[in-house]
Amino acid sequence: MRQRRGLIAVAAATVVVGGGVGLGLWAASGDEGGSGGTAVGSADETSAASRGAASRSASPTPSPSPTRSYPLSQTPRTIPAVRSHTPARGPGWRPTKGYRVVVDDADLVDEGRLIAGELGLTYGGEASDVRAGDVRLALNDDEGANPESYAMTVRGGRVNISGPSDAGVFYGTRTLKQEVHGGGTAPEGVVHDQPAKPRRGFMLDIARKPFTAGWIEDRVRELGDLKFNELGLHFSDDQGFRIASTSHPEVVSKDHLTKAQVKQIVDLAASRHITVVPEIDSPGHLGAVLAAHPDLQLRNVSGIATRGAIDISKDASAAIVDELLDEYAGLFPGDQWHLGGDEYQALTVANPQASFPQLAAEATKAYGSGGTVADLTTGWLNDRADTVRNHDRTMRVWNDGFFANTSVRAAKDLQVAYWTGKEIGARQPVAYLSAGRKVLNYNDEYLYYVLGEPQTFVYPTGRRIYEQWTPRVLRGTTAVPAKYDGQILGGSFAVWCDLANSQTQAQVAAGIRMPLRATVQKLWDPGTPALTWTQFKSLADKVG
Repeated sequence: MRQRRGLIAVAAATVVVGGGVGLGLWAASGDEGGSGGTAVGSADETSAASRGAASRSASPTPSPSPTRSYPLSQTPRTIPAVRSHTPARGPGWRPTKGYRVVVDDADLVDEGRLIAGELGLTYGGEASDVRAGDVRLALNDDEGANPESYAMTVRGGRVNISGPSDAGVFYGTRTLKQEVHGGGTAPEGVVHDQPAKPRRGFMLDIARKPFTAGWIEDRVRELGDLKFNELGLHFSDDQGFRIASTSHPEVVSKDHLTKAQVKQIVDLAASRHITVVPEIDSPGHLGAVLAAHPDLQLRNVSGIATRGAIDISKDASAAIVDELLDEYAGLFPGDQWHLGGDEYQALTVANPQASFPQLAAEATKAYGSGGTVADLTTGWLNDRADTVRNHDRTMRVWNDGFFANTSVRAAKDLQVAYWTGKEIGARQPVAYLSAGRKVLNYNDEYLYYVLGEPQTFVYPTGRRIYEQWTPRVLRGTTAVPAKYDGQILGGSFAVWCDLANSQTQAQVAAGIRMPLRATVQKLWDPGTPALTWTQFKSLADKVG
């Protein structure tokens, strides 16, 4: 809980101790949450003070300086909430001009410089001496600990933050930043904190609606302060291809990000321990690529083009997508990748084999007489996974990119990005979990912010996420059994721009503000929140 040091109202009483030495008893009040307190004598001690008045007046021995005592500190109020706090008595800590941030390890220089700048402190670099007011960042040797965990001790007018990795230490600095925001005080005591889920994401559709680099960078800073660790960029779709390309410049939309801008976003994200997860969706949602390569457009038996779908029976189709995947692997160095795989329109018709004879023929050629268009599509996905796997990435695929009852199975290392249960042949989340798949939660019932609210989508509210959703609620409003919790790696709140002009960038930022905070609260702490929604919302206004 943030604390403010108020004026101390002082009342003195005097006690005779031993051979007539007087001690001052001081009552302090006005400090919210533990930065003030009360020290009072017992009734017997007060009587002793009265009985010893003559002795005091005759004694030349001066009284010592008065001292203060503090009540136990209260748990800091942050978003997400800290998992554990051991209270202590003391004034806490607040940033003061001249205080230092020092580090014990060169790997923490970036974290040290960042928090020093944010709090207006002096960055002292690597230092072993101890000064009043120091904030010290350190790496510990806690083998087997969650690498994103940290401990923060506020004691004796100083702050020590330690963790097994620089990421954990960074999250400790985010807690400190929130505690002292707006003149608050970091409460005395020890915080032990770590996330419940390793993947905590925000996904942004920049293909349908171009967002400026500056707006995206502002979101990166916001995400970092909230302890998110993923930013998904869906930058290729039917409406646009939004990042410059050297291998295929002809597919790039006029309004796009340069590679220099993307690198700056990626670097800023890395400084906040956020991995940027790129997505080039295929074999559907490739309209912008196909506009420059109409010969690769999928056409049905009547010659009618299928929107956004590439003809996966053609070698040239695989070549262009692989060339783009290889190119952008160099721009996005993180270890995560989204392959897409959803809504391939060839599989939404009643009889794909009859409607698309070229796909049926290729499936038979590749997989024998029983080969189907679904087999061919799964084979396409596996081939793209091979391309990305060469770059040492962990890959995810939308759940409707996995098909049941096919002779070809999706590669075992593909994680499921579960977003819907509305697709043809939809399967419950347990179908993936029971097969051993790891799953990421993108539940469109709670986590989809779709511009213009097309179809049945409704803008999600932070309150509904905060009060109803958990990472185990993968589809609709029903949670999967607790035994599968370990396979659910986390989740992502997503902005989709189906009706791109429905909101401005500023309106999007305002609209997702509380949903983001509610989402990360549920991904960080598995328990029922201690605060009501009204309290949580008020806290968000206080800590920024």
